[in-house]
Amino acid sequence: MELSKRLGRAFTDPELLQRAMAHRSWCAENPGAGSNERLEFLGDAVLGLVVTAHVYRQYPDLPEGHLAQVRASVVNSATLAETAEGLGLGAYLLLGKGEDQSSGREKPTILADAMEAVIGAVYLDGGWEAAEDLVLGLLGDRISEAAAGPGASDYKTRLQELAARQFEELPRYEVVGDGPDHAKHFAATVMLKGEALGVGHGRSKKQAEQAAARVAWETLAARNDGLGPAPSPETGTATAPATAPGADAEVAPGGPAGPAPEQTDDAGA
Repeated sequence: MELSKRLGRAFTDPELLQRAMAHRSWCAENPGAGSNERLEFLGDAVLGLVVTAHVYRQYPDLPEGHLAQVRASVVNSATLAETAEGLGLGAYLLLGKGEDQSSGREKPTILADAMEAVIGAVYLDGGWEAAEDLVLGLLGDRISEAAAGPGASDYKTRLQELAARQFEELPRYEVVGDGPDHAKHFAATVMLKGEALGVGHGRSKKQAEQAAARVAWETLAARNDGLGPAPSPETGTATAPATAPGADAEVAPGGPAGPAPEQTDDAGA
């Protein structure tokens, strides 16, 4: 199965991986078939323990509260959905006709559940070491980033979580770069449900995306009864926080100019 190659694992029992892709809507149309819900239940527990054990061993000087924040930054539905999207799990899902026609392959909740089911399947097929290798291979960089600093400035993650809760859709970024290699400047526009919600600039793609995500998050938060800073009345964009998301990141109300934008999903690149 091509998916097993994406996961970097040859399954001893390929049926486990197939079941991990079986959504309950598909099972309703195929009597006798088992859904991925039990594997999801198992994978959720395995994921939590793998990440908890890793951060405990890897960061002996971090206090309990910070360890909990690091774990929460990766053990959540938004991060799992994005990881599943990066693996292309949507193409392999077994969905009922109605769910398939209603864009079920792109729904963050379904993708996140499938990702947990895959982790559960890998654990049953290869044991703890195989599951640990998979989880840390997929999430290790995110864990390191979360441990390096407070998550409050990570507006990309905050926007992901807010978008997943409200819209069941992940933000996408359109990025353009300008200038010579030694003085490159990037502009990013964050798109959600076809709407450009924020524009940001920075000296790297990551900084530009973080700046755009801050504007978008504050815009959505302001719409939700003032859950965050309101947009500036002068510019129509969110007011910059005291601590910027990156040392060189900026926010701007206008769209990026220059060459055609490079579209990316909301990955922490």
